[in-house]
Amino acid sequence: MIRTNRPKTSVYFHIRHILLTNQQKQKIRHAATQRFIEYSKSRRGKSRMNRHPVPFSRWDAALVSLVGHLMFDGEIKYSGCIYTNRSSALLNHVSRCMKTVYPFPPKKYESLPGVFKLGYHNVELGNFFKARAQTLIGGILSMERELQRAFLRSFFDDEGSVYFIGNRRAIRGYQHNNKILHLIQQLLRKFSIEGRVDRKYGEITISRREHIERFAREINFSKGLRINGNRSNSIWKESIEKRELLRRALASYL
Repeated sequence: MIRTNRPKTSVYFHIRHILLTNQQKQKIRHAATQRFIEYSKSRRGKSRMNRHPVPFSRWDAALVSLVGHLMFDGEIKYSGCIYTNRSSALLNHVSRCMKTVYPFPPKKYESLPGVFKLGYHNVELGNFFKARAQTLIGGILSMERELQRAFLRSFFDDEGSVYFIGNRRAIRGYQHNNKILHLIQQLLRKFSIEGRVDRKYGEITISRREHIERFAREINFSKGLRINGNRSNSIWKESIEKRELLRRALASYL
């Protein structure tokens, strides 16, 4: 086969009547298929829009919080990352933190009435955060106290609730992964807070007064984070801030 180094459109008129054998046609099809396969391999795991996450070598509270939220109320998949919540305070927080790593806007859509998703669809981002999540889980116990606090707050913001009925008061956190529950238990002990893990129901409970007080002082919930007072089984029938509900629970001891 002779290469002319000319574009196809300039030579097609001269060769269009040349007949090809079945073997030649098959060879051309095979070559085209191989070129497509090689191109696909070269693009695997790379952004089609040439958008890349900003790498970091040092953790700070915002980065720990971001990865924590993506782990707890989010999804880290091959195709990217998704964060789901009904709290505008948490959605805005995740969006702000993400800008330091990925300065491109997410797709925001309502998955259920009042529940929104932030979608960051980028294969590079999915691989990036999957590796960072594994690093965080493996190293959080030896990180600085401020970073441990950020991790705990992201967990209880996403998975936690205040149980306050009559004389019963507790803080609960729910998680299907028992390894994460035991990690949270170990981190709480760094702040002299005892939590009981129930593997059967997938929860960790902080129930004694002194430990609830330490939780309120050391960890607490984020400002603006409210319970859903519109739920049919809501006890309070109003969207109270979790911090305020915790304050009321502690005040009831007096």
